[in-house]
Amino acid sequence: MTMSNQPVARPMTPARKRTPVPMNGVDTPALFATIDAVRGQRELARFQFRATNRWVSGTHSETRFEAFTGAGGRHEQAGVFLAEGDHPPVLCGKGEAPTPVEYLLHALASCIMAGIGNIAAARGVRLTRAEISAAGDIDLQGLLGISNDVRNGYEGIGLDVKIEGDASPEVLADIVERSKARSAVFDVLTNGVPVQIQVGAR
Repeated sequence: MTMSNQPVARPMTPARKRTPVPMNGVDTPALFATIDAVRGQRELARFQFRATNRWVSGTHSETRFEAFTGAGGRHEQAGVFLAEGDHPPVLCGKGEAPTPVEYLLHALASCIMAGIGNIAAARGVRLTRAEISAAGDIDLQGLLGISNDVRNGYEGIGLDVKIEGDASPEVLADIVERSKARSAVFDVLTNGVPVQIQVGAR
C-alpha cells in the first residue's frame, strides 16, 4: 500500500453566523427583526412624523412633537416632548432657547450618532466613546435682507467625529461612513426635499 504525500482534502466548514446580542444600549435582535419584517412587507417602512410649532413672543416659539404613523399604525410619543426656539439678544431675541439653525446641527449630529450606535451593535463592536462636534458657517446678510447674493442658510457644515471601541480604526471609520450613508437628516440636507407651505387662519 502506498501513501500519498498530498494533503487530505477536508470539506469546508461554513462560517458560523454570529448571534446578535444587545449591545451599546441597542436591542440588536429587535433591530434585525425589524429589518426582516420590513423586508417582507415593504409598506411597513412608510412613516410620517409631525410637529406643531406655536409662537410665544418675539422670536420665541415652542414645538410639540405629535403622534406619528408608520409600521401600519399610529404611535403615540413616549411622553410630552417640547422644544423651544429663540434668537440671542444680538439677533433681536431674548436668548431663551437655541436658534433654529442650531437645532439643525443637533438634528444632523444626533441622526448620525443614532446610526453609529445601531451599526456598531449590528457588527458586534462595543463602543466606549462616541462624540460629534458640529459647526455651521452662515452669513446673515441674506437672512437680514441686506444682499440677494448671499444665501439665507448655512454656507457649509463641518462634523468632527471622535469614536472609540473594541475594533480597528478602519472598522470604526467605516461605521461612521455607513451611518452617514444611511442618515435621513444628512440626505435631506445634501439632496434637498420639497417643502410646501399652506397658509390659513382659524
